[in-house]
Amino acid sequence: MDEGRSGLLSAGGILSILVGAFEITTAAMMVALVQLNFSISFLPPRLLDFLGLKPGFEMPAMSTWLIIVVGVLAVTGIIAVVGGISAIKRRRFGLSLAGAICAFLPVNTLGLLALIFVSLGKREFE
Repeated sequence: MDEGRSGLLSAGGILSILVGAFEITTAAMMVALVQLNFSISFLPPRLLDFLGLKPGFEMPAMSTWLIIVVGVLAVTGIIAVVGGISAIKRRRFGLSLAGAICAFLPVNTLGLLALIFVSLGKREFE
């Protein structure tokens, strides 16, 4: 290991990339399911009520709320991946931190760890 480099920043970058890839994959799967006219009747009745849908409802096209969710997931996923790469290369702290924050936005443990590790590795940037 190079002098002055810890594994925390690399771990934060890798976690950020993993979470970002998962966000992008989730967004792509949501689009694919809608395009396949997937029935959302598998969702719990309480969630269907909250969304204002009835059991057995088929989505004929992407509704506005789904477009927003897919867009946010895709954009945060891309930023998380780019920020993770930046953290591994130790290039730009701001971009790396933004990527870790975007990895944390879906509020998951891996995103939180990425955010902590990138924050702790600030001294390692050029």
